[in-house]
Amino acid sequence: MTLRILAFVLSLAAGALLGWLLQGELGLAVGLAAGAVIWFAIDTWRALRVVRWLKAAQLRGAPTLGGWWGEAAERARRAMAARELRAEDAERRLDAFLDAIRASPNGVVLLDAQGRIEWFNETAGAHLGLDPQRDLQQHIVNLVRDPVFAAFYHGGHYRSDVVAEAPGSSAGRPRRLSLHLHPYGEGRRLLLTRDVTAVEHAEAMRRDFVANVSHEIRTPLTVVAGFVETLQTLDLDRQEQLRYLGLMGQQAQRMQTLVNDLLTLSRLEGSPLPGLAEWTPLATLLAQSEQEARALAGSLGKTLELQFPPPMAMVVGGAGSELQSAVSNLVSNAVRYTPGGGRVEVVVRERDGGMELSVRDTGPGIAAEHLPRLTERFYRVDRSRSRESGGTGLGLAIVKHVVQRHGGDARAESAPGTGSTFSIVLPAARVRTMEFTPAGTGERPATGSAAG
Repeated sequence: MTLRILAFVLSLAAGALLGWLLQGELGLAVGLAAGAVIWFAIDTWRALRVVRWLKAAQLRGAPTLGGWWGEAAERARRAMAARELRAEDAERRLDAFLDAIRASPNGVVLLDAQGRIEWFNETAGAHLGLDPQRDLQQHIVNLVRDPVFAAFYHGGHYRSDVVAEAPGSSAGRPRRLSLHLHPYGEGRRLLLTRDVTAVEHAEAMRRDFVANVSHEIRTPLTVVAGFVETLQTLDLDRQEQLRYLGLMGQQAQRMQTLVNDLLTLSRLEGSPLPGLAEWTPLATLLAQSEQEARALAGSLGKTLELQFPPPMAMVVGGAGSELQSAVSNLVSNAVRYTPGGGRVEVVVRERDGGMELSVRDTGPGIAAEHLPRLTERFYRVDRSRSRESGGTGLGLAIVKHVVQRHGGDARAESAPGTGSTFSIVLPAARVRTMEFTPAGTGERPATGSAAG
């Protein structure tokens, strides 16, 4: 303030002095007026520079001035710089927030106060079949036409979510979505979507599993309890007692087999993946499976043509007991479901450097709609026929888990009236040829060559 007054006074004094020197007393008055005008002109020019810079709203190009206007320009520049930094920081935070929403596994849809779509991420677009070029500013109820969601939206009570059919869902490929609305701002709403198809499927499988285990155990227990009561209450001759005890033994064996299969599945799911420290000759796996298959066919009173490949110079790496269980389950299933006089054939061939082991049968075959579910626990195409054969409904589930733990794949091909082919495919890392040493000294797996 002092410098500004001093500058004004000096301008007046300079004008007055110059006017007095030129015109005397009259020049003094003219000089004072001229000094004031010149000072105000210069000050106005400085002010206009600051105003033009402020109107441009550009941080760069701030005028370099002294005095009040210079200080005002500097303060404005600092304020603009601070505001720009805050804006950049806010923009970075917003971009990071939007990136997080875009990458979210859940769908996010922003709705205005009228329920029109303002923005949505890719996940929501996939869940609800939305197109960013077509569906922005469209009302959400017009696009998600499930009556459950419409009632939920118009009800206004958003404390819990609702589960509705996803657009494009069908009986063959059902898709279920969890939809939750959250009010925010001035009448706006946030719609969150989550695909719960797998969760609901897992929950249904859990319920089915508990129900099936209970049923599978309750049935033989009921039979055993009935026979025990008969033996306790009736005076039976020795032959009748032995017959009842034999039937009880069969049911006890059925329960024991079921429990063993359940324990096997539990162990497979809870143990670490098998490494490559253990190598088992394929011939050993096939020989044991053939022995079990012939014994099973005999116990079922069937005459079957069982064809196994000759001993092969091949070893497989992994848990030998698990691999044996997988092969035995495939062969046993074929024996159980192939009628007498039929044929069960085991074929082994090289596949992409690895191995494919297939079990073919001449049984009744399986319709296409059942094939994707065959490896589910307790899933049965024909429950009555399965129980007659003595199966637990867990064999193919065990096969799937074993093969997946060894990095392979389980496959099924079948059609009604043409029999079935079940295969397990192991990758090249799990298969090696056998290196034969001189007679009498044994054999050992080669370290480099794959199955050929």
